[in-house]
Amino acid sequence: MITALINSVQIVTVDTKGINFKRGSELNNLYCVYDHSIIIEDSIIKDIIPASSYNPNTEHKQIDMRDKTILPGLIDCHTHTAFAGSRADEFRMKLSGVHYEEIAKAGGGINTTVKAVRATSEADLIKLMEPKINYFIAQGVTTLEIKSGYGLNFENEIKLLNAINYFRKNSPIKIIPTFLGAHTFPSEYKDDHSSYISSVCNEMIPFISKNSLAEFCDGFCESTAFSSDEIDIIFSAAAEHGLKIKLHTEQFNNVGGIDVALKHNAVSIDHLEVIKKEDIPKVSKTETTNVLLPGVSFFLGYQYAPARKLIDNNAIVALATDYNPGSSHIANLNLIMSMAALNMKMTIEETISAVTINAAKALNENKTTGSIEIGKLADFAVFNTPDYADIVYNVGKNLNVMTIKHGKIIYNAL
Repeated sequence: MITALINSVQIVTVDTKGINFKRGSELNNLYCVYDHSIIIEDSIIKDIIPASSYNPNTEHKQIDMRDKTILPGLIDCHTHTAFAGSRADEFRMKLSGVHYEEIAKAGGGINTTVKAVRATSEADLIKLMEPKINYFIAQGVTTLEIKSGYGLNFENEIKLLNAINYFRKNSPIKIIPTFLGAHTFPSEYKDDHSSYISSVCNEMIPFISKNSLAEFCDGFCESTAFSSDEIDIIFSAAAEHGLKIKLHTEQFNNVGGIDVALKHNAVSIDHLEVIKKEDIPKVSKTETTNVLLPGVSFFLGYQYAPARKLIDNNAIVALATDYNPGSSHIANLNLIMSMAALNMKMTIEETISAVTINAAKALNENKTTGSIEIGKLADFAVFNTPDYADIVYNVGKNLNVMTIKHGKIIYNAL
């Protein structure tokens, strides 16, 4: 079956010329084409041709994109969508001036959500996740990473991963599960870190690997969570069992997380709000993706990651929502793009590259998706505008009217 996307105003290809990511100044180059049609066959982009060259065939399915702009399917490469409960009371505390770290030290924060997740069945977690995933799909998201990390023992981390994997099998978009058992220490192991690390390394990771429940192992390297030495132990176990590496680090403090992440060839290093000036060239020289999360800075009211310095130093930069119940209760990827432009001084073009091809690279999906190139998957987000700048200019407003995954329409607001 051949499908043709016809009559679009713009096709924002985010072409990489076969490199499959964008570094430094290249994030500004989106390589738009006009008056072209996209030809899809067997879920793959077969060709991108001038509209004048397209000869309609009665056997072809045609989708009219008149007055629309086509982007690659958007990718949210860092979310905590699998959770239960509310942290509205803690939000109230933050508004009164209590710092996120103070709440965590007092037993709140992540552990508040852990209690809620432990009290929620797998079936109910699935019910809670479904509308959240649908919300992402309605924005044009075709690939979504979801972390565990709110179970913090064998039974409940596996429960979370099972719920995530339900959608891996049953969602119309690609769901990528990440194991985040090293999110923080659960209250029962507050004074016995070594025993919890042993459980992560010797029970959780081997079971998760054997049963293919996650593609990545992530951790939170922070003064209120795991030290760099503790993360090193966990990542060594993860690598031994074939899990790829991601790391939350440099969010509030500099505790050596960058060096551990680079030692283990992390696919991405996420947060970096307080990255030291001397560490910017270090991360910029690698093929590790720097995933920046402006929603956290907005939600908690503190400094933004130095996107401009990273890009100007030739780094690979991506953006994500970090959607979670405590520090970034924001599931709007369009809003994240606008925040990056307004508060991190990224150009509109850079933000688009950061939620498409570079977000794909942060998930090792960049060879098959993230840009509109011949041979890649036919994943698209279709926006009701003749100018892609409107996507970022309309702050918080969803202009996506059609989401296409593998050449099939999975969301249609037209």
